[in-house]
Amino acid sequence: MLENYLPILVFITLGGIIGAVVVGLGFLLGPHKPDSEKRSPFECGFEAFEDSRMKFDVRYYLVAILFIIFDLEIAFLFPWAVALDQIGLVGFWAMVLFLGILVVGFIYEWKKGALEWE
Repeated sequence: MLENYLPILVFITLGGIIGAVVVGLGFLLGPHKPDSEKRSPFECGFEAFEDSRMKFDVRYYLVAILFIIFDLEIAFLFPWAVALDQIGLVGFWAMVLFLGILVVGFIYEWKKGALEWE
């Protein structure tokens, strides 16, 4: 039974080798002319305004959580809807539980004010 996985192993190994060779050739054959201007940190073409380890506003994380909630919902909802007749009642209730957990996250976001823009 393990011989069925041999083509997959060969494909992954060959892809890794080819990728490493291409990156290595680019590193070896590419021009190396570093100077102080190229090595200086920048943000969108400008000098860095502040330290890169500055604290972000909590709203950034709330929006990120909101994105994950809706992204996960869409990523799992379409395949579930397509295969609903094959997975039966157990699959239906598993998705109801999953959506319930997402609704709890959505309510948390709502209470924290992530949906209100200033």
